[in-house]
Amino acid sequence: MNILVAKTFKPYNFASFKSVSKQMILKLIQILAFVALSGSVFFLAFKLYKRIYRNIMLGRKQVINDNIPERLKNTLLVALGQKKMFKNVIPALLHLVIYVSFVITQIELIEILIDGFTGNHRIIYHAVENIPFLKGFYVFVVSFIEVLSLLTLFVTFAFLYRRNLIKIPRFQKPELNGWPKLDANNILYMELTLITFIFMMNTGDQAKYLLQHGHTYGFWVSGLLAPALSGLGETAITIIERIGWWGHISMVYFFLLYLPQSKHLHILLAFPNVFFARLIPKGEIPNMPEITKEVKLMMNPDAAFAAPTGEPEEPVKFGAKDIQDLSWQNLLAAYSCTECGRCTAACPANQTGKLLSPRKIMMDTRDRVEEVAKSMDANNGVWQEDGKSLIENGYITVEELRACTTCNACVEECPININPLDIIIQLRRNLVMEDSNVPNEWAGMFANMDNNGAPWQYSQLDRLNWTKE
Repeated sequence: MNILVAKTFKPYNFASFKSVSKQMILKLIQILAFVALSGSVFFLAFKLYKRIYRNIMLGRKQVINDNIPERLKNTLLVALGQKKMFKNVIPALLHLVIYVSFVITQIELIEILIDGFTGNHRIIYHAVENIPFLKGFYVFVVSFIEVLSLLTLFVTFAFLYRRNLIKIPRFQKPELNGWPKLDANNILYMELTLITFIFMMNTGDQAKYLLQHGHTYGFWVSGLLAPALSGLGETAITIIERIGWWGHISMVYFFLLYLPQSKHLHILLAFPNVFFARLIPKGEIPNMPEITKEVKLMMNPDAAFAAPTGEPEEPVKFGAKDIQDLSWQNLLAAYSCTECGRCTAACPANQTGKLLSPRKIMMDTRDRVEEVAKSMDANNGVWQEDGKSLIENGYITVEELRACTTCNACVEECPININPLDIIIQLRRNLVMEDSNVPNEWAGMFANMDNNGAPWQYSQLDRLNWTKE
């Protein structure tokens, strides 16, 4: 009987129970830590990007809903296809590698997020590992990501070399001193860190899989590196893999929070900026509705004395003096600026030593928006006049504005269809029509045009006297 009982009731394997319990506890800790980290990051990111939207909407209202097919076409070709980047082939190819890598890498990020929220490991791989075609496709995608990451590693070093060692002229302008230069390098350092974590994660994962199953997942690059780690032991390999996994997601989250303070916000805003960019010919300067109205009244004086209808009109303001006078599309363009400097390199005024730099115009506009936004943040979201404007006060000088030849070279060069000239013209209109801030030569010309209908100082009746000589 005792023998029968002993055979029927085997002793419970407490070691196995403890092992399973430990795994469940570690899995629960990972889920809780990941949810807490993700929740905090998404909450902060929502606030930061909501603030950017509010700042852009500080601009003047503007309705842009015309020619949607043309706008979609431009977005696909210019923003997504980087059509205008390839005017300069070498930097375009370098940028294309990082751009494609950034987009494709997000595929593996999807699996990392799923694993983080569920506490699993390579959940997509294990879901398809018994289906040869899907397994092969999964291995190909991750392997392709690794190849792109390796190429990005070399491209990142190339960009650091171009920016800091060979001194390309457009990267040496005064407006890039301080934070702009540091910001550009920061992103490149972050790229290097992220790539390091990606290969730590994949190589450690493959080395551990190699110890347990005698073969790797089959990823191309990390598969070559995995055997070198297999001699470290499973514990050390697991630590390397976990550092890579958490480091990868942490860098992605840090980048998400860093973007609103960086020129690399163009990664997100280039698409809406290209979509909403103006479609009229580059050389066409839009008329001011206020002037058009005055001309119509001159053509029909009786309309000027007609009884007013509706609410009283606001005082007419010509041009733009501060960011609230610019349109929200102008402010969107300022936040979208990549600070690449192609506009400044093409500007004839800048080439001849003038102070004008179209890139600086966009950077100054964004800096002024940020100054206004910080003031609003300090006053519960309410704007209080600070006695400053976008003209002078450490921002755009009168000398810069007057140096512009309105040639549209900056507009043509911009890889994401930013239009610095539109802002320059609005600021110049304000200087001339609101502040009468013009050189003496201009004042004489304006007086002659007003009195004689021509820039010259003689009456219209005498304009053809030269033909009698």
